[in-house]
Amino acid sequence: MTIAQKLFSHLPATDRLLRDAAFTSLLAEFGHTRVVAAVRTLQNEAREHIRAAGQLPDWCEDWAKKTRAVLQNGQRSALQPVFNLTGTVLHTNLGRALQAEAAIEAVSETMRSAVTLEYSLDDAGRGHRDRALADLLCELTGAEDACIVNNNAAAVLLMLAACARGGEVIVSRGELVEIGGAFRIPDVMLQAGCGLVEVGTTNRTHLKDYRAAAGENTALLMKVHTSNYHIEGFTKAVSEAELVALGTELNLPVVTDLGSGSLVDLSQWGLPPEPMPQQLIADGVSLVSFSGDKLLGGPQAGIIVGKKALIERIQSHPLKRALRADKMTLAALEATLRLYQHPETLAERLPTLRLLTRKAEEIHLQACRLLPAFEQRFSEQFTVRVEDSLSQIGSGSLPVDRLPGAALTFTPKDGRGSSLASLAQTLRELKRPIIGRITDGRLWLDLRCLENEVLLLEVIAL
Repeated sequence: MTIAQKLFSHLPATDRLLRDAAFTSLLAEFGHTRVVAAVRTLQNEAREHIRAAGQLPDWCEDWAKKTRAVLQNGQRSALQPVFNLTGTVLHTNLGRALQAEAAIEAVSETMRSAVTLEYSLDDAGRGHRDRALADLLCELTGAEDACIVNNNAAAVLLMLAACARGGEVIVSRGELVEIGGAFRIPDVMLQAGCGLVEVGTTNRTHLKDYRAAAGENTALLMKVHTSNYHIEGFTKAVSEAELVALGTELNLPVVTDLGSGSLVDLSQWGLPPEPMPQQLIADGVSLVSFSGDKLLGGPQAGIIVGKKALIERIQSHPLKRALRADKMTLAALEATLRLYQHPETLAERLPTLRLLTRKAEEIHLQACRLLPAFEQRFSEQFTVRVEDSLSQIGSGSLPVDRLPGAALTFTPKDGRGSSLASLAQTLRELKRPIIGRITDGRLWLDLRCLENEVLLLEVIAL
């Protein structure tokens, strides 16, 4: 008998392991099917290890412990909670806006119970799932009607498909944006069946350019808010109000893709101002689309507000059913929008606004409180300091504006970039991963988005 054959004989049979008292709790917690599958996977791994190394794996001394580790790892959610210490508040890869407690409670209740999603309590007939939120959006924006879909990209696609299919849409060349995921306005128009007509130049577009391009095939005049980049210097853009005047003269609707959009004037908190849907509606824009999970601070959703006749056309388009929002999204969005009915408490109750309005002095004091714990754990290899930091809003909102705050920085004592990469990996492998950013030869943990510092300290201490 070869050494490998002798070692193979030491591998316990599945039935024997399942009868072991150490496996009783595993079977109760994970079920017979999953436990057996994990055991058989480990048996195969052990055989491969014997063939490669000529010995049993170390974990063969405790099969129950190893099986539990495998099962727990397989049960880990793909959407794992993390500490967002990147310095980007609305981080697309980390889920954008945190939801308000009111939205969380609304979604929880909606998931537990049958709800009046498309049911009218007035006459027991079928209602429209957007109706209640449409009324609320009209109250907040001054629009005649509203429509909700699953994100703003869908809103733009649906808006163009319903209102301009087979026609031409005039857009300034300087507004043909590409956002994350290679979402390009020209590509969306192609999919919507529209013809794109570019006017002006990258940096300057005049009202006369729109007028000259308009013809019998023109269906819409369109503005796209360039939220994810900024052009300075010798520039000229046509305002929505100017374009509406031309649209009225030519009997053409004007539509605007705001991208992010804010329902409140951010400048009242010292933040850079962002275009608001209600102002564009007041200017006479026919349709305005914007996101639910950016500056609005709600769930992922696309919102279209505007003229009733055009909204009705959008609601009846076949794409609307494919792009509609589900009951959880609608519940979270409604709860978020209702916070805007009480603007006096909005900065406290809406997490996005609360994080954006944190004072630099407050964040700096927090960094000083956290510094000793991080020094205790990491000072052997890194110089840990509190430094001034500039955060950003993120998700294409106000790309050149920065928010002053503070960060913990880690500079490797050996001067190697590989040490920073290793540290970043270590932080990502914690029970609750910590996500920072590496720049200027240091790892930065920007604290603007840290509200639960007690939990962070617990995670670091493990």
